Amino acid sequence: MSLDIKICGLSTPDAIDAAAAGGASHAGFIFFERSPRNVAPDAAAPLAARAKAAGVVTVAVTVDADDAMLDRIVRTVRPDMLQLHGSESPERVAAVRARHGLPVMKAFAISGRDDLKKLDAYRGVADRFLLDANPPKGSDLPGGNGVSFDWSLLASLDADTDYMLSGGLDAGNVGEALGIAGPPGIDVSSGVESAPGIKDAGLIEAFFLAVAEAREQRQTAALGV
Repeated sequence: MSLDIKICGLSTPDAIDAAAAGGASHAGFIFFERSPRNVAPDAAAPLAARAKAAGVVTVAVTVDADDAMLDRIVRTVRPDMLQLHGSESPERVAAVRARHGLPVMKAFAISGRDDLKKLDAYRGVADRFLLDANPPKGSDLPGGNGVSFDWSLLASLDADTDYMLSGGLDAGNVGEALGIAGPPGIDVSSGVESAPGIKDAGLIEAFFLAVAEAREQRQTAALGV
C-alpha cells in the first residue's frame, strides 16, 4: 500500500530539496499571516516550481481565505492542490473547487469521535481530508501546533475515506501513528523543525527513515517473518 507524505510549511530551497530527497509526495506552502510558516505568494512561486521539478505535488494552504486571496495564490504560485484549513462550509469548498478547477483538501480538527461526523457533509465535495488535532487553548493557529489526538479514533472511518493524518507527528511517534491508524497519507510540519517555521534537513531525513523503518516492520509482520 502506498503512503503519501506531505511536508508542510516549506519556505526555503534547502527545505524543498530535503523533502524531495526524502521522498515527499506533497509539499505544503502556508498563506496565513499569523503562522511562523507564512510565505508570500511571490516568494512561494519559485519554491513551488522547484518542488514540481522534483516531481512533488504542491499544496497551497489557506485559512478562510477570500476569493481575491485565492485568485492571487493560484495565479502566482500555480499550486496543484488547495488545502482549506479554516471553517469553510461544504458550499464554500465546492465554490473554491469550481472557481479554480483544482482538487481541494479540507482540514478538520479532531478531538473525539463526534468530530469525525463533520466529514459526512463534505464527502463528494472535498477531494481529500486532512485530520489534525484541536489547537491548544490560546493558540492562534489552526494547525502546526505540535499536538496530536487519539489516533485510534480513526478506526471508525469508512475504509475508503481518503485522508492525511496530521498533528504532532515526528520521527519518534510516526511509527506508532502508522501502526494504529494506517492512514493513506501523513502530514508533518513542526515535527521536522528546529524552531517554529525553520525546517531542519536532518529532522526531515530522520522522519523519512522512521517512516521507512515502520513500514518495513509492518510488512515483515504481515508476512510472518
